[in-house]
Amino acid sequence: MSSESQTHPGRFLLRSRQRAFLIDIDGVLYVGENGIQGSHEAIKFLEEQGYPFRLVSNTTRLSRASVARKLSAMGFAVPESKIFTPAVAAADYLSRSHHHTAYLLTTNEVAAEISESGHVRHDPESAQSVVIGDAADNFTYTALNTAFRLLLGGAELIALERDRYWKGADGMMLSAGPFVVALEFAARKEARIMGKPSPAFFRQALLSLGAEAGQAVMIGDDIETDIGGAISCGMTGILVRTGKFRKETLDHALQGPSVILDSIADLPGYLESEQV
Repeated sequence: MSSESQTHPGRFLLRSRQRAFLIDIDGVLYVGENGIQGSHEAIKFLEEQGYPFRLVSNTTRLSRASVARKLSAMGFAVPESKIFTPAVAAADYLSRSHHHTAYLLTTNEVAAEISESGHVRHDPESAQSVVIGDAADNFTYTALNTAFRLLLGGAELIALERDRYWKGADGMMLSAGPFVVALEFAARKEARIMGKPSPAFFRQALLSLGAEAGQAVMIGDDIETDIGGAISCGMTGILVRTGKFRKETLDHALQGPSVILDSIADLPGYLESEQV
């Protein structure tokens, strides 16, 4: 176990080998185009020890297939079936809610994934819902105003995530959150959140593992979205000091982590030290 790891007083330890893991991707396994040292070995350890896990991400720029390809290029052999994203959760929600039309304010590939999986048609004229993710360059005034008018007409606002920012290869990048808040403010309508820290996201991810919250561990670099969301659902939260981790954010967090590790590379040693 890393000498820098910490277990916060009052938090429970990982003493059961029946734990299931939800692992954030960006900032935990890699930053930009570079894998974090020791991350490959940590995932390999979980696989060899038989720990069930899902790689969960709030990324809404990429489809699940693209996430799998990106991970593969970095040396992570993880199938699509072990990747869970807000687009997957949104497609399921749209299908169950019988929303046959939607205005998809997302990247093109995420829009295609939601359309195919959720059986919905992109319709900027009479959409039943507005689905917004990190649309990158698709965030134009025209696109946002179209979404605004649909919301005024009664469409439901569905946010794939509400993150404020993420760390790219060349620095911090605006995420979907600021645009979601703008539409909520303008339309006076609250968004239904599909990604972290929505309890529904964690429940659906755990359901795919057949695990209960009390058996599960969330590993992430975001104290609010990853750790706060997971702990509020009854999970253990492990914060890593990589990616978007900022000490000042941790110091002002309303919900502290169960454990802090320097990086996911310290996970195998931590788990081995906690066995009884």
